[in-house]
Amino acid sequence: MDAPRPISGLREIAEDFDGWIIDQWGVMHDGRALFPGVLEVFRELKARGKRIVLLSNSGRRAALNDKRLREMGLDPGLVDGSVTSGEVTWQALRRRAAPPFRDLGRRCFLLTRFGDMGVVEGLDLELVEDVAEADFLLITGVDSPDKTLEDYLPLIERAAERKIPAICSNPDIVAPVAGKLALAPGAVARKYEELGGMVTYIGKPSPHIYRACLELLGGIPKERILAVGDSLAHDVKGARNAGLPCCFVASGVHRGELPVDLSDTELRERVRELAASYAVLPDFVIRRLCW
Repeated sequence: MDAPRPISGLREIAEDFDGWIIDQWGVMHDGRALFPGVLEVFRELKARGKRIVLLSNSGRRAALNDKRLREMGLDPGLVDGSVTSGEVTWQALRRRAAPPFRDLGRRCFLLTRFGDMGVVEGLDLELVEDVAEADFLLITGVDSPDKTLEDYLPLIERAAERKIPAICSNPDIVAPVAGKLALAPGAVARKYEELGGMVTYIGKPSPHIYRACLELLGGIPKERILAVGDSLAHDVKGARNAGLPCCFVASGVHRGELPVDLSDTELRERVRELAASYAVLPDFVIRRLCW
């Protein structure tokens, strides 16, 4: 196969896979509403007995993420589970079983989206309002599009001066919000690294978050599980790191580099060129998530 193979809908490959790991932002929705055709995809897969896990680099807990999807109109009965990097981070902070979590102090300076405290609820942490008092920095969300990276610079510059460790539970650099790309927590974490700070990222493309997905899929062989996502750096690279086939959605985070009027041949070649800069290559490319 001359990868990536362009497909017009998931119906073309549905019988080749029993398990599906599907990204959310940029694939299913824009943070406010489901994209047209998404519900049909889930209904058709479910009708064929496929098992579906939703995977997101969202810094929020899985339960809150599921609630937002229900509000958008997604029937929870259509999926077999969901995994967020925020949930994986919360569990790691609760257990404190391995580095770097085992060695973190309790005093935490939290960066969260619009005051969401659910990301630390139930944890043995002391939240501080001054980064000068913090043992570590927890970056779970940013107030975008209201704020830009420049708004966060004074804070992370002070943290970098103290060289306190940071945990970033959303490695995404940008996120699609209402049709536009806005600042995501990974950009703040990346800047913190540039300033000399040490950051541990939880989420795609790290293989450990895919292990949580595989547990929910209950023993389906990896070659029968398809990961679907719109980020070459996170979704495609993450699938490759986990040893999974993957389908790249062109209308997401890379849509500015992939015009909608490209022919299938042009789309395949453009994706090949773009993917080369990330040292990855998806198996399939689809213009948007549709059946």
